[in-house]
Amino acid sequence: MDLPTIWFLAVAVLWTGYLVLEGFDFGVGMLVRVLGRDDEDDREVALGAIGPVWDGNEVWLIAAVGAMFAAFPAWYAAMLSGLYLPVLLVLLGLIVRGVGLEYRHKRSDAPWKARWDLMIGLGSLVPAFVWGMVLANLVRGLPTVLSAPGGGQNTVVTASLADLLNGYALLGGVVTTALFLLHGAVFLALKTDGPVRYRARRFALRAVVPVLLVTVAFLAATLALREPSWTTTVAWVSGAALAAAGVALLLDREGWAFTATALAIGGLSVVLFGQLYPTLLPSTTDPAHTLTVANAASAPYTLGVMSWIAAVFLPLVLGYQSWSYWVFRRRLGGTRVAPAGTSDPGDTAVPAPR
Repeated sequence: MDLPTIWFLAVAVLWTGYLVLEGFDFGVGMLVRVLGRDDEDDREVALGAIGPVWDGNEVWLIAAVGAMFAAFPAWYAAMLSGLYLPVLLVLLGLIVRGVGLEYRHKRSDAPWKARWDLMIGLGSLVPAFVWGMVLANLVRGLPTVLSAPGGGQNTVVTASLADLLNGYALLGGVVTTALFLLHGAVFLALKTDGPVRYRARRFALRAVVPVLLVTVAFLAATLALREPSWTTTVAWVSGAALAAAGVALLLDREGWAFTATALAIGGLSVVLFGQLYPTLLPSTTDPAHTLTVANAASAPYTLGVMSWIAAVFLPLVLGYQSWSYWVFRRRLGGTRVAPAGTSDPGDTAVPAPR
């Protein structure tokens, strides 16, 4: 296996890790007003579940984009310039969400916190939808031109907003949003106790079937773009994982349910990148303009140096993040939990276990 292929796999792994880990952050952000209702304690519990990890999860995005820039500069340039508006929306959403998570605690009055909760929700929804749309467009292909003679290194994306808002890309945005909502709900069912846990579990149970249907539709559309390959098996695994998540929730096994939703999101990412390879950016105007792993990669020396750097620092980053998840592994309890058989745990006042 040559270095360009190894670094394509590295980029795919980094994007997969980002989607899986940041996915439940986005889901919790979108659900904080839904599951927290009008009770500040419940919203604090929901946000507290992602408080220690959300900023660390964003490191995966930085690493993924950085790897693209260093290993495949032509891919990086074409993607970020051609998809400038969607990427800008993602950055604005991430900024708004980060500010909201930090600033909502600066004052105690309800209107102040309500405004920031809304910003957290929007700052989670926009990236969740737009990333799905961006990845779908990369797999489907975009119109391109050559800025100057010389091949793929000069490929420029000329996509208009109408080109980006095609049916397949919009379905991709819906799927990632739906998956992240389910993933976030299952994460809250796993990480919290009391009313938030019960509402999250109930939401997840109701969402499993619709999420499964839209995910299967998108996976089928993705597989139809290319010749049948090993990604078909991964697509089946991804769909089966969603079904398994529903069964695990029915059995009150939130840990297994979270593993299943993580596997479903990871499987979706593997299908997308597997369908893409060995291309990086298919051209819908002229196949000669298509960026591939071979014509868009950096020089072998650059890839070699990057490999040594990654071999040293990647284990350190993974070790630190694993340690942080271990430290904050315990459930968070609110001020109220419901006894068994209560129809709405949020209406029962009982001391929460610690």
